[in-house]
Amino acid sequence: MKNKEALDLEKKLTYKNESAWHSYSEKQREKIDKFAQEYKDFLDRGKTERECVAACIELLEKNGFVSADEKETLVPGDRIYRSIRNKGLVASVIGTEPVLDGVNILGAHIDSPHIDLKPMPLYEDSGMALMKTHYYGGIKKYQWSTIPLALHGVMYNSEGKRILVTVGEDEQDPVFTINELLVHLSQEQLARKASEAVKGEELNVLVGGLPIGDAETKEGVKLGVLKLLNDKYGITEKDFMTAEIELVPAHKAKDVGFDRSYVGAYGQDDRVCAYTSLAALMKVKNPARTCVCLFSDKEEVGSIGNTGALSWLYENALMELAVKTGSGCTSWEYRRMLDASHMLSSDVTAAFDPTYASAYDKLNTAFAGSGVCLMKYTGSRGKGGSNDAHSEFFNAVVQVFEKNGICWQTGELGRVDLGGGGTIAADMANKGINVIDCGVPVLSMHSPFEVTSKADIYSTYEGFVAFLKKMKKEIDS
Repeated sequence: MKNKEALDLEKKLTYKNESAWHSYSEKQREKIDKFAQEYKDFLDRGKTERECVAACIELLEKNGFVSADEKETLVPGDRIYRSIRNKGLVASVIGTEPVLDGVNILGAHIDSPHIDLKPMPLYEDSGMALMKTHYYGGIKKYQWSTIPLALHGVMYNSEGKRILVTVGEDEQDPVFTINELLVHLSQEQLARKASEAVKGEELNVLVGGLPIGDAETKEGVKLGVLKLLNDKYGITEKDFMTAEIELVPAHKAKDVGFDRSYVGAYGQDDRVCAYTSLAALMKVKNPARTCVCLFSDKEEVGSIGNTGALSWLYENALMELAVKTGSGCTSWEYRRMLDASHMLSSDVTAAFDPTYASAYDKLNTAFAGSGVCLMKYTGSRGKGGSNDAHSEFFNAVVQVFEKNGICWQTGELGRVDLGGGGTIAADMANKGINVIDCGVPVLSMHSPFEVTSKADIYSTYEGFVAFLKKMKKEIDS
């Protein structure tokens, strides 16, 4: 066989993962940079679930969406949203086809690993005021020490007044930190396993050191902190019992690299997919099939609770679409609607890191900069806890992407038997919906500073737009 024939055959028959950047012109790269800047602004405004929902609603209302409570009936073209306990969200654009014929859904989660304050957090020891914490989600605990942290959350005082707390984000604000043991005294600590290098009960955050009163005042530093909080917010120590306060990294989202090709920020898992989903939905006007964004809480701890993806409140929001478009919605009709619906579980995956190459199967992994990643299954080891999308639906999504010029790739979450992960895909598939995981590859996932490629962010947005507009009811079987 001649060399040219072999090369032609290789091009025709083999697959090679390529950089998505080659698919974008200089003019398109300017659009990518602009989109990434808007995304970074969104990340900085929404560092907690509550803040993320508020930021989403602000963007939705600017783009013609109204609260579902303002609409007794819905007609094609209507744009509505429903907040789920201020920590989840369902937003929809009503299509011309009956809702009971199925809808197209982008489902992301908007919670991220963080550190919560305990119900009675504040104490004084050795002239320092500290707060006790309880970490949330899967983290490497040692990554959260010796970095600037900010406090975000909500409290209620003795009169039942709701108080929003944010300290550490403004340039003039103080920040907080979790102290670490100096290396000179760390022989015993360094002998621990990495997972125990900093233990959960050692994640105590430094919040003060200035005493009030005289030397005889008991716990004057703690009292000084409480006085500052009372002066500013009108709260007492008891009010922490019912509070919902999170510690998150205090830094802003930044461009990464000399060429600014990456975004570095806290909370990109999974707010990168939430933002691209939201941007895609806002792009849709007068679709054939009704288009839905479903943003849930609690994915990092199992999607439980009435703001997690398993909550009936999200199902109520979907039923509402059918009822308000005049179709009615019996239990049987609702189940048939889910059976005819299609969903992208809009969640991130691990990007290949050459420094830790042994953790991946290089032939079956996602690469930063190669486009949006479609993952047939997640789970762990023997695909435990995975959705494992069927081939017919996977192919249907691929056909939509191919016909619309979307840069896409596929992969697995690390080497078999090494670990794995989960998304809301299995939860939604259990309801009968066609679901596949689809999202942005992430470097340093679950760390305080996650990294994503701008090319992947933009290709994910483009893929989501194509899915919402072009995904049809019929799937070849």
